[in-house]
Amino acid sequence: MIAFRHFALRRGSRLLLSDIDLTIQSGWRLGVIGRNGCGKSSLFAALQGRLESDAGELDLPAKLRLASVAQETPALPDAALDYVLGGDEEVAAVLREEAEAQARGDAEAMAHAHHRIEELHGYDARARAGRLMHGLGFAPETHERAVKEFSGGWRVRLNLARALMAPSDLLLLDEPTNHLDLDAVLWLEEWLRRYQGTLLVISHDREFLDAVTSHTLHLHEGGARLYTGNYTAFERLRAEQLRQQQITHEREQAERAHLQSFVDRFKAKASKAKQAQSRMKRLEKLAGTEAVRAERPFRFQFAVPDRLPDSMLQLEEVAAGYAHSLPLPSEERAEVRGGAGGDVGSEHASIEFGASLDPSPQSPPLGGEGANIVLADGRPHQKTVLTDVRFRLEAGERIGLLGPNGAGKSTLVKTLVGELPPLGGERKAHKDLKIGYFAQHTVESLREGASPFDHLQDKAPGVAAQVLRDFLGGWNFAGDRAFESVDGFSGGERARLALALIAWDKPNLLLLDEPTNHLDLDMREALADALADFDGALVLVSHDRHLLGLVCDSFWRVADGAVESFDGDLDDYARWLRSRGAAVKKANEPVASTESAADRRRAAAAQREQDKTAKARVRKIEARVAAIDADLAALEAKLADPATYNGSTAELMKLGQRQADLRREKETLEAEWLELYEQLESASA
Repeated sequence: MIAFRHFALRRGSRLLLSDIDLTIQSGWRLGVIGRNGCGKSSLFAALQGRLESDAGELDLPAKLRLASVAQETPALPDAALDYVLGGDEEVAAVLREEAEAQARGDAEAMAHAHHRIEELHGYDARARAGRLMHGLGFAPETHERAVKEFSGGWRVRLNLARALMAPSDLLLLDEPTNHLDLDAVLWLEEWLRRYQGTLLVISHDREFLDAVTSHTLHLHEGGARLYTGNYTAFERLRAEQLRQQQITHEREQAERAHLQSFVDRFKAKASKAKQAQSRMKRLEKLAGTEAVRAERPFRFQFAVPDRLPDSMLQLEEVAAGYAHSLPLPSEERAEVRGGAGGDVGSEHASIEFGASLDPSPQSPPLGGEGANIVLADGRPHQKTVLTDVRFRLEAGERIGLLGPNGAGKSTLVKTLVGELPPLGGERKAHKDLKIGYFAQHTVESLREGASPFDHLQDKAPGVAAQVLRDFLGGWNFAGDRAFESVDGFSGGERARLALALIAWDKPNLLLLDEPTNHLDLDMREALADALADFDGALVLVSHDRHLLGLVCDSFWRVADGAVESFDGDLDDYARWLRSRGAAVKKANEPVASTESAADRRRAAAAQREQDKTAKARVRKIEARVAAIDADLAALEAKLADPATYNGSTAELMKLGQRQADLRREKETLEAEWLELYEQLESASA
């Protein structure tokens, strides 16, 4: 149990939290939310002992084992697997003792180390570390690679794996999904659901919060309020509180009208019934949250494009990748001999990473997407990432790109933009095509020392100053804020300015590569609304499923060097990933080389018994899911009734928690059903 008693926290002259009385029970999975700058990370620093309270007390259990993700990763020569294993400090230390004792031939010390390793279950530690790395997207051949050879985004993943490796009673995660692709986010959700300790997580990804949290702590205007339930339950309860504080009836009605047009638009735009149903499921989660949405500080929009051609952009049999590189200083080149970078006929090939190739902090390890092989004499060597790409964009299409980091999503977007010329095949663009392109380097390319007004004036030198100021005001750079230097802006403010500069050009096609990095929940919701109302076409890369689910009509999967349409929604994609993981695991299981007839008969009998048990379990799951659907329908009808919100807050909280529990149980049962179904299909094949 963690207790805050009249707790206050200050950063410099600014009071962040004041008079907090709060108890966090053991085993809770707590989402910590609030606007940027409200004190979330400072609260974590206080729990870690890195920041002293200004008043009150913070009571932590004695001998509490706390784990968190390190902010920096030193450029170590250690193998990545050893670095992750080091998260379990006690096991790592005794494994070193064993190795040192063996090196000096000290039998007694070796025996003592063996005994201690067994006590700590340390002999499977390397396997556990390997599973964590695999789940977070590290290919097996990278496990022994030196930490210093990984790019910044992948070092962040190593730090996350190291934190998960540490035995802990309290786990603190601050934006754990920021450098993860969707595949890794889904894996992390499953891991955190099984975590037995107390979890505190800061995240701007509402789908992630909904999946892993049981309680929500809202930091607002110096206070902290605890809610039972995940983020969606919090929004409903917060909406009720705001209504009780007399949110104006007109504003609420206007928001309802906006949401209805939101739903109508998606119904009209969805090209497949399944996508329409998926979109409706996500929109249903917003019902009853108008007051929370109305409370948000701003809303912006992308202007209607001047022209909207029917056939906008097409890739025909395209090979996408990198054909040229900018020379780097020799000390920045990582020499590869027969490594993942590929064999180009010379043992003196090197792999270069330059800002011109892949400036994203999510760059993969050596040899991944964005790598370019350069021969010893300086000649560029072609690096093909995607082959035979056939991709066509029509007016109004809204496509989400799925797939692991390093598979080629950014390469595809850069090829669509025209930043990367095709290595083969043809890119065709309509003469009236006007692209708005957002990538990580878009934010990084903002001029230091310049203001939002300076940046916009550079794009529109002949436009009246008041017109520019009015436009910037619509993107929440009003008054003097329009003339402040971007040097002092947060990452979210810089991203908002970059999006504003894109919107000024009135593009008819938006190509957005991870636009939500650094954006808080309010800003993400505003972006979702703006993209939903955008009249042009859209291609989106994001690990934020809420955004993907709200604004995309169809999905394409980029993996294994190919780009293919994915027939399904994001829930289908999550199930597909789980089933694929189970299939790979089964395929890798060892098979006996010889087997007697008696063994085969016993195995067949065992299989029949297993199938019988599986079929019985399938029937039970189907019955339970049907019952859950009935309960959910009744709950949703009750939550849709305005009279429900006239009752007590406690009763409303119970309804929200019950709904969240039923949905979580249904999701777990559906995953189990899918595994059993595939098991039975495989047995009958």
